[in-house]
Amino acid sequence: MRHHHACSRAHQVGSLLLVAATFLLTRLFDRRLLDTSPTPPSFLSPNPARPSSADLRIYVYSEDEIQGLRALLRGRDGTVAAATCLKGQWGTQVKIHHLLLKSRFRTFNKDQANLFFVPSYVKCVRMTGALNDKEINQTYVKVLSQMPYFRRSGGRDHIFIFPSGAGAHLFRSWATFLNRSIILTPEGDRTDKRGTSAFNTWKDIIIPGNVDDSMVKSDARAVQPIPLTKRKYLANFLGRAQGKAGRLQLVKLAKQYPDKLESPELKLSGPNKLGRIDYFKHLRNAKFCLAPRGESSWTLRFYESFFVECVPVILSDEVELPFQNVIDYSEISIKWPSSRIGPELFEYLESIPDERIEEMIGHGREMRCLWVYAQDTEPCSAMSGILSELQRKVRRFHQSPETFWLHNRSIVNRDLVEFHSWRTPVPLS
Repeated sequence: MRHHHACSRAHQVGSLLLVAATFLLTRLFDRRLLDTSPTPPSFLSPNPARPSSADLRIYVYSEDEIQGLRALLRGRDGTVAAATCLKGQWGTQVKIHHLLLKSRFRTFNKDQANLFFVPSYVKCVRMTGALNDKEINQTYVKVLSQMPYFRRSGGRDHIFIFPSGAGAHLFRSWATFLNRSIILTPEGDRTDKRGTSAFNTWKDIIIPGNVDDSMVKSDARAVQPIPLTKRKYLANFLGRAQGKAGRLQLVKLAKQYPDKLESPELKLSGPNKLGRIDYFKHLRNAKFCLAPRGESSWTLRFYESFFVECVPVILSDEVELPFQNVIDYSEISIKWPSSRIGPELFEYLESIPDERIEEMIGHGREMRCLWVYAQDTEPCSAMSGILSELQRKVRRFHQSPETFWLHNRSIVNRDLVEFHSWRTPVPLS
């Protein structure tokens, strides 16, 4: 029995030593593992919530199912091709439409949909003269009056795109008819000309601008960045003055400091017109790309800067930026007061070490995929970001001043007519 006790005591001591050694080794191994594991960048959520097709179902209206919708896409005579509207800042209205048509979140059943997309290339058809302002207004009202589902929710579950600086103001009566709808727009402010903004931070979604397709191809970018040490200028501003105070000040500063700031006079036509390739070659030749306010608060230059790898400097106080629940913009850009555009700005930019500039460019390189309009099956794209934002807009139940419900869960109008018996046109006001 004594031998048994002695052996048992030895085993106990040995077991305790083994446990202690295992604990210490495990802690050491875990710490080394933590020290060598890459940490996700702080500015970009490592696991942004991605919607599932079970939670997000979008119905896309067909241009042939509603009278007048074709005119908003093709013009009064139906002659405007989608390819015509695909280029420039208008392109998002076509790209988002086409990507939703192929999306795994699309449903063909209105009763299963929790969001409805109304396609329109209205900026393009207006600029090409295919519809005038009065026709646009009348056509939108006509289209909306033929949508019982729009009336059912007061438009809260309907999505519209207005891709330019004018925003929803392209539809003059937006404040009456779309004041509850979800608006996709790059424009968060238009108060300089309209007196009021059409953007509502609680319901609308800021989308990235449409960067030239030749620049977003990761494997075959038309213009490649150049090393920071080989760039000729501290900063550049590539844009027209448009009579705007901030831009005029930059043009003036470029003449005073030609070795620091490049700001050539851009020609939109004629033999001296700056082509797209030349434009990006100029853009890449500075450490900082200045993005001042123009006719509106947003500028495509902000998004373009990430593909030539210069740090964007926002000189637009009212600007709104996309996907702010995911991106920390202080890691990838600078926002400077527009009231302090002057030599002080250059002194500040010159004080920033190249190491920090490289770090900001590196962070921008990691997240610029969010500016690329690609299918939502891509792990990172503008569409994945937009759909994630739309998921946050989904509601189980929608109500409006003209909808009512009864004990048997039926939705009725003011005349107690059940929803599925509503006839068009539906009164909108």
